[in-house]
Amino acid sequence: MSKHSGLLTGERVYLRPLNGEDAGLYYNMFFGAETRRLTGTQRHINKEQIAAYIERKAGDDSGVLLLIALKENDEVIGDIAIQDMDRGNRTANLRLAIGEEQHLNRGYGREALLLMLDYGFGILNLHRIELEVYTFNSRAEHVYESVGFVREGVRRQTLFYNHEYHDVVMMSMLEQEYRERYLK
Repeated sequence: MSKHSGLLTGERVYLRPLNGEDAGLYYNMFFGAETRRLTGTQRHINKEQIAAYIERKAGDDSGVLLLIALKENDEVIGDIAIQDMDRGNRTANLRLAIGEEQHLNRGYGREALLLMLDYGFGILNLHRIELEVYTFNSRAEHVYESVGFVREGVRRQTLFYNHEYHDVVMMSMLEQEYRERYLK
């Protein structure tokens, strides 16, 4: 049984804050070619920059960045963030990434997403949570739709990656949509 100290705990995954020792793990998990492609990451980053990023995020109150870990063995498989919070309008942006191919299509991302949405609407008192997904990542787009995100529009040719331009789909969920669907 896991001895985890997760901030948010689900059936198979828990979400926990990053700490200084996570820099190497974070670097190794997110800088594979496929993860870079799905997240549209264009620049190369070294471990020192990752450590500085973790340090900055720890002191940033406009967002919450958490690692996604498996309850069965504490393996970190991804991260999820609510960021760019606008307290006046009660809006924020969400992003999610699963690092390794073997952890995709297992429902882990969906579970992490539901934990973070509950936190965003139930604890952070957000009214609207939005996200963007590249059109070549139809798997993620399907998960977001199945959870209840509403497709709002497409920003055309937003990302230049691997010699071509890609569109990005904008989606959002409102607090009443979340509550109608999950708090009955």
